[in-house]
Formats: sequence, C-alpha cells, structure tokens
Amino acid sequence: MSLHSIPIVDLSDFLEGGEKKQKFVYELGTAFEDIGFVSVRNHGVPQELIEAYYAAIQQFFALPIEVKKKYEVPGLAGQRGYTSFGKETAKGYQSPDLKEFWQMGQIVEGEDLPKENYPDNLVVDEIPEFNRLSVALFEAFEASARELLRAIAIRLGIGEFYFDRHIHNGNSILRAIHYPPITKEPQSAIRAEQHEDINLITLLVGASAEGLQLLTRNNEWLDITAPDGCLVINVGDMLQRLTNNKLKSTTHRVVNPPREKWHTSRFSIPFFTHPRSEMRLDCLPDCVEERHPLQYQPISAGEYLNERLVEIGLKK
Repeated sequence: MSLHSIPIVDLSDFLEGGEKKQKFVYELGTAFEDIGFVSVRNHGVPQELIEAYYAAIQQFFALPIEVKKKYEVPGLAGQRGYTSFGKETAKGYQSPDLKEFWQMGQIVEGEDLPKENYPDNLVVDEIPEFNRLSVALFEAFEASARELLRAIAIRLGIGEFYFDRHIHNGNSILRAIHYPPITKEPQSAIRAEQHEDINLITLLVGASAEGLQLLTRNNEWLDITAPDGCLVINVGDMLQRLTNNKLKSTTHRVVNPPREKWHTSRFSIPFFTHPRSEMRLDCLPDCVEERHPLQYQPISAGEYLNERLVEIGLKK
C-alpha cells in the first residue's frame, strides 16, 4: 500500500461551515470508522512554531545526560519533564522502547480542579526559549483538537460541543520524543513497539524520519508519512471505548530504520488529547445495539489512564 493510503481532510472546510462543514464531518467520521487514521491540512498549528519547537527539542536532547536527568522527577509517572532512555514499554512487551522523551501537561485555568492532579510543568533553565515554545505549541494543538472533536461529536449525534467541557483543563500531554541513533544490534526492541494510544485523539507532527506504521484490517503494516503541512490524527482507546468500537483505535508502531541509517536520530511531536479525569467513558447508548453489543464496563477517564500508565511501566 502507498504512503497516501490514509485519507486527507481539510479542517478549513469544517470552519467554513455549510456544506463544506458537513463534508468534513462525513470524511473524518468515515476515516475514523474505517482505519482510525487521517491526515489533516490547514489544521491551525503554525508551521513556523512547529519548526522552532523541533529546533528547541533537538537542543534539549543534545544536552549531557546528567543535565537531562535533573528534569526526571520520581513519582510523576513521566507525566511531566524528562523520561530517560529505556523506561517505557509497550503493553504486553518485555523490552523497553528505544526512546527518551519530554512531556508537558495542562496549564490549568481557574480554581475548579484539585492541584494534585496537575503537577507543575518543569522549566528548562538551559534553553529559555524551549519553555515559551512548549506553551505556545500546546495551546495551538489543543485548539485544533477541539475543532476535530466537535466534528466527531456531530458525526456521533451527541451535539457539536459535547467534548468541549471535558477537554477544558483536561489531562492532555505534549510529548517530544527522541529516538537516538542505534549503535548496536537491538535484542528485540524497536523504536516504539506496536501499541494503541490511551487518549481521545492524538495529533502528530510529521516526524523527522520515516518509521511510523499502522496495522490494517488485513493484518498488514502500512507506512505512514504526513504530506507536507499536514498533521496525522488517530483515534485513541478512550474514544474507541466511548463509542463501543464504532471509531477505531488502530495499532501502530515505529520501526527501526534500515541499517545504513542507524546513525540517524528520529524526532517526533505527538499531542495526546485527554479529557478531565472525571469524564465517564461508559459507552454512548446510541453506539450499543443488537449487532454491536456492549463491549466495555463503565469506567472514568482518570481510572482508565491510571490503569494504562501501570501497564506501560511508567507508574508502579
């Protein structure tokens, strides 16, 4: 299959309204029901901001390990700051992924949330610009995700603004990933073993090197590369659970490059759109019927997130 086997949609159609808006809802919904992945152009995240953030994360990951370790905080389950190489393991696998990463979380507005659920974001003293860019990119991703979730809500018939209150001050995460050069034959691990994302939807900036693959219904691995200027968007397990498998959380992975490219790094910037912890993930009534019986037990987003962080080794 070709690199362009996932559909491409244009978010400006949705924002324009009218027939174009309905067309976008149909195209996005169909893609998420069929394959769980889509490329989005005119997504609203400024290209110059993306490029500046890429430059900043490359500076950060190039810092000496003893400097980066200052930002690895025990007890935060990797949800803020730095997570060193070999800490995260895909669910069901023994060997850790070949990556290190940085995470920032929600910048909470107002006083309606318990502080312990939202640890402070860490500030990198060595690269002051990194902190400003992180906040700007987080907010741009969140704004884009809000529009995409509004389109999904229309498709599901639950009211366009259903997700707005759930993602306001939600547990969303901006992650910057560095897959370092491979210096010796890996025992069994690849850069990121096959997995599904935990959250509602993931927004991914096209990575600095090839490697992302999704698993098709025919059990074939398909190479995915976002066309220039596009984001890759995929359904997470929370949204699949909420819709009783109507929307597909598709298995994906990041494979190692050909041996001749082992000396190269790969950088990736996903934004994991999470709701607030109290949001219920109980299956929507209209998604449960005789042909599609109930698949999941009731659970809150916070309970589900906690379960998954334990499974992937970030939380004890």
